[in-house]
Amino acid sequence: MNKNIGMFFVAAAILLACSAQATTRHVVTVERNVAVAMRDGVTLRADIYRPDTDEKFPVLLHRTPYDKSYGPSFGLKAAAQGYVVIFQDVRGRYASEGEWFPYKNEANDGYDTVEWAAALPYGDGRVGMFGGSYTGATQLLAATTQPPHLAGITPNVAGSNYYYSLHYQGGAFAQWISQLWISEYLALDTLNRAMRKKVNLLHGTQVLPLVDYPLFESRELPATSVASLAPYFLEWLDHPSYDEYWKRLSIDEHFSKITVPALHMGAWYDIALEGTLRNYVGITEHGASEAARRGQRLIVTVGGHAGDGPKIGAVDFGPASKFDADEVSLRWYDYLFKGVQNEHATGKPVRIFVMGKNEWREEDAWPLARAKNTRYFLHSAGTANGPTGNGSLSTVAPEQENPDRYVYDPKDPMPTIGGPLLSGQQLPLAANGPQDQRPSETRGDVLVYSTPPFEKDTEVTGPVSLELYVSSSAVDTDFTGMLVDVWPNGFAQNLTSGILRLRYRDSFETPKLAVPGQTYHIKVDLWATSHVFLAGHRLRLEVSSSSFPRFDRNMNTGEEQARATRMLKATNEVYHDQARPSALIVPIVRP
Repeated sequence: MNKNIGMFFVAAAILLACSAQATTRHVVTVERNVAVAMRDGVTLRADIYRPDTDEKFPVLLHRTPYDKSYGPSFGLKAAAQGYVVIFQDVRGRYASEGEWFPYKNEANDGYDTVEWAAALPYGDGRVGMFGGSYTGATQLLAATTQPPHLAGITPNVAGSNYYYSLHYQGGAFAQWISQLWISEYLALDTLNRAMRKKVNLLHGTQVLPLVDYPLFESRELPATSVASLAPYFLEWLDHPSYDEYWKRLSIDEHFSKITVPALHMGAWYDIALEGTLRNYVGITEHGASEAARRGQRLIVTVGGHAGDGPKIGAVDFGPASKFDADEVSLRWYDYLFKGVQNEHATGKPVRIFVMGKNEWREEDAWPLARAKNTRYFLHSAGTANGPTGNGSLSTVAPEQENPDRYVYDPKDPMPTIGGPLLSGQQLPLAANGPQDQRPSETRGDVLVYSTPPFEKDTEVTGPVSLELYVSSSAVDTDFTGMLVDVWPNGFAQNLTSGILRLRYRDSFETPKLAVPGQTYHIKVDLWATSHVFLAGHRLRLEVSSSSFPRFDRNMNTGEEQARATRMLKATNEVYHDQARPSALIVPIVRP
């Protein structure tokens, strides 16, 4: 037997986390580093967990850049319940051959792997995919190619458009997630692979001086440079607008090609929240068939990349917030492949965790049809700076009011405090998720607008946006908005936020610099939330021009952001009067 194939048996009785729906437990066989040939001759490697019988079973496939060897727990569990489970290293990662480049090969490699898996002698021809984050992208990108034997997917906290909702937001570069992803999750394996590519040792002995010994196959670039370890990072920076580079990679450009049912799992405070919601709505409306459109499901919990419950960031969301994505995925395939009449068969298509009340609720659709967009207009006497200013929010439109003004200095940007981050442990003020925003509100470059305390519980569920009338002394700058729940004790909990780079006010495909001093009507997408402002709490809006390092600092010069080093201060103004009624738009759900 090949030494790369290990076989061992696991008694079903010790698999304590097995689904209660399953009645048969199987002894499990494991095969490691099985070769999978791609259409271009590159070999990928996979570990296979399967019941040790002659029967045929549905296949569950997980394609990951994060090392397939982390799969035993789920592999053993699902295989014992009657599935063939495959964990595969994607191209250029760990045991698989080829060159790693995010997103670019996942559609074709996913198609080839699905069809290979469907033809395995112990598979029954049906293949479902599962996993979260980037492994959600591998599912969706594969689905756009319509593999004949792909029968379902379960993308968890997965993006949709890698420009709009991951590497850029509102035209601003998502600096923290982009750089952290490379440094902590991707570059180490790339470096390890480079170190294994040693030159011919005999040739190396001929090289003088000895300090120039060619450790790596390529001597042109040092192993620690971004160009050698993460050339894709430079490509992201070279495409700051939504052009063909991003369109080729984006799932939402291809919703009409997706034919399979999908369980989309997302989370409030997650970096991929906007993409998860976009995927669900987009395929529901534009999927390739009526069956595909009707086969979409959505679950939104709290945390995702921001952490596991019940405590996420500085807020405890209670025991109901605990969420087991693996178990939910298994129950999805019990429903799809085994006909089990569980919650996926009998419940409504949308299930959301409502914060504030900290409880689950089923819905017929997303967004909620009964949620009514309500405008909270900005008001002040011209000094809304900081929590002691006179900024307020109300549903009454403004009359004649002075604009609010602040100076944004890229040398001293407003620091990121919490929010949808991959990790916030290295940030100077706070980690990710919900955090107290009061430290940022003391700054002079933050405008603060609040309602009076609510007399009764008030629910906001759905997409949130901010319409501003603004001007700047600079040819380019940013405007940010954040929806905040202010507790009676003063704790200011961030809920959702967004940014707009002024040069992208009209189009993300065609940037246009601003005319200093000219007024512009802009819309800032704050993504979405589901939250009940309890009686005694206040709804607050924060407006500024930075959130660093979540987003790169706008230098205010209009130069190419990726290579700009010169910084200018910008005096930015927000107008709220009868002719220019700036407003926060929130979907209110009535009892």
